[in-house]
Amino acid sequence: MSGYGPFDGFTVTAIALAVVLSAIVSLLGTSTRKRNIALGEAQAGDLAEMTGIRDPKRLLEVFGPPDMGRVWRHVTLLDVRRARTPEGWLISSDLVDYGCIAVAALTLFASGPLIQGLLLAALAIQVAGWAVSARLPK
Repeated sequence: MSGYGPFDGFTVTAIALAVVLSAIVSLLGTSTRKRNIALGEAQAGDLAEMTGIRDPKRLLEVFGPPDMGRVWRHVTLLDVRRARTPEGWLISSDLVDYGCIAVAALTLFASGPLIQGLLLAALAIQVAGWAVSARLPK
């Protein structure tokens, strides 16, 4: 693949590695937030990242008020899944991250314009997820 087409072998490998690392970091963060919610220790940042809801007032509308420790103990993962917006799917969906990893792995074993297009789409999804998560309340 080196020397022709829009990418050479090094570029495709570097993009695939970046996509895999980004997806793994996203999966680790999502699992930590899921754990916090499952243990009844969900904070505003956890709920915001899992649902994609940026407005703290909207979080209060959807999940109700937190307790005195600013923790939502009554929220379950099912409640979070029901309240998830498209931005939430982009940020914290395991399926999206596993799909990006699969596409990156596929590009290491096969080549072609369609596969390179899929790799660029996976890269765009990962970058968009990080861009959206940067705008969430902490």
